[in-house]
Amino acid sequence: MAGDVAVRRPDHVVVETASGVGYRLAVSSETLRHVPAIGRPVSLHAHLIVRDDALALFGFHAEEERDLFLLLIGVQGVGPKVAQAVLGGGTPRELVAAIAAGDAARFQAVPGIGKRIAERIVVELREKVGGADWGADAGGGTIEVHRGDDPRLLARDGLVELGWSLAEAEDLLRHAEGETAEELLAHALRGAHR
Repeated sequence: MAGDVAVRRPDHVVVETASGVGYRLAVSSETLRHVPAIGRPVSLHAHLIVRDDALALFGFHAEEERDLFLLLIGVQGVGPKVAQAVLGGGTPRELVAAIAAGDAARFQAVPGIGKRIAERIVVELREKVGGADWGADAGGGTIEVHRGDDPRLLARDGLVELGWSLAEAEDLLRHAEGETAEELLAHALRGAHR
């Protein structure tokens, strides 16, 4: 869908086409980052969901984001609003890497997703995203993840177990140095007490 941005809100945009018709598209915070100011031209990939009581139009900055949205809404218990919230948690490449790594904690941090749904997302989508090339939005390349041996993931999970939120744990590990999960965890904890 192409046109000019008529309205720009945290959860949706209105795109006015050349014919003068405005279309309201629900967008993730990730897509919203790429939507220009009101009055500027924009082009979004769109997907229409038809329900008995409504027609809902969703807009996506990248085709990969739309593809991931379609996979997410195919997971039992994940509706369009929850899928949009998941997409707001990073680029499609980052989210696919989290799925491939079995990082259910990343999805649990999304409002509206509990442990069960987060684990279901990882289990149901791991095979589906494994062979796809999700690199177009982040400079290309395939995602290589070795489940269970990522020291940063292990250190982050350790910090969460110690009581930090997922965001706080990731922030503490941002500048942590070390080769093993134990070294990263120790460095992060030293930084937390400064």
